[in-house]
Amino acid sequence: MYNLLVRLRQKISLKGRLINKCGIELGNVVKSIAGRDKGNLFVVVGIDDDENYIYLVDGDVRKVENPKRKKIKHIELTNYYDQNLADRIGKKRKITNQEVKRFLREI
Repeated sequence: MYNLLVRLRQKISLKGRLINKCGIELGNVVKSIAGRDKGNLFVVVGIDDDENYIYLVDGDVRKVENPKRKKIKHIELTNYYDQNLADRIGKKRKITNQEVKRFLREI
């Protein structure tokens, strides 16, 4: 069990993308599987591997200015990924709530 937690906390960088061992990276679309936001889609805008948390936004309820901090075990990874948003987040450029909402609406 301890080895699993250590592996989850480690992160690697592939071609400039921040990825943790669970395969979650900036710009991924994830689905909440626990909590009052269960079933909602979010975009990953931050990864905190020290405590197994990620930061999520949906552009509507959870805005870019105040992302949702959620445990990795409470989300489900989807096959959707936005390279444009990921590049802008990684380079510390500003993303807007409207861009996030538009991307999630297209899914």
